[in-house]
Amino acid sequence: MKRAGNSCNLKTCFLCRNCLKHWLPAMVANKQNLDFKNGQKIFEEGNAVKGIYFLFKGKVKVHKKWGKEKQLILHFAKEGDIVGYRGLGSQKVYPVSATALGEVILCFIDIPFFETTLLANPQLTYTLMQFYANELQNAERRIGNLVHLDVKSRVAETLLMLKRDFGENGEGYINITLTKQDMASYAGTTYETFFRMINELAKEKKVRLSGKNIAILKEAKLEELVS
Repeated sequence: MKRAGNSCNLKTCFLCRNCLKHWLPAMVANKQNLDFKNGQKIFEEGNAVKGIYFLFKGKVKVHKKWGKEKQLILHFAKEGDIVGYRGLGSQKVYPVSATALGEVILCFIDIPFFETTLLANPQLTYTLMQFYANELQNAERRIGNLVHLDVKSRVAETLLMLKRDFGENGEGYINITLTKQDMASYAGTTYETFFRMINELAKEKKVRLSGKNIAILKEAKLEELVS
């Protein structure tokens, strides 16, 4: 990780979108832009929370230890998203880790200034409250699906969520390139099982594979597996 130049445009991220315009100069004076390379940890599970991160460029995976050597990916963050909010409880310790996927630029705000910003910007506070409510609902749904859905259905759900969050590129592939291991961790299964299920979906003509790229061909059929 290293300091980046003042690359934030004060328009893209969750924080800037919801702040009062007259508060933005205070943002410029108090924020830090940080560069991360592919695979670098932004923060790690168990670290003390020092601030909040807003994603200006790139993608980030948010994950949690799952057994001794495995990880469960909880969420993928994209440009404009907030990262590190799970550590904002009373204990101020990150319950998850965050790792850069490719080149990443983050805007960092320390906790004292972030708390002052919430007090000075009621719209931000209200929007953050709605965000937390939605995240809680999504987390509860994810936990339920991990318990009740079979592996093939969880793989289908993974593909649908990635398409919803990142869209498609010009060739129709989901617009995020992930390793099969990361996709398996997101689906809550092993690499070998994920590989077998994704190839089964390809044989059924529900998806198309090209290297690390995946295109959904029959979205309704995948939704049937999840419902």
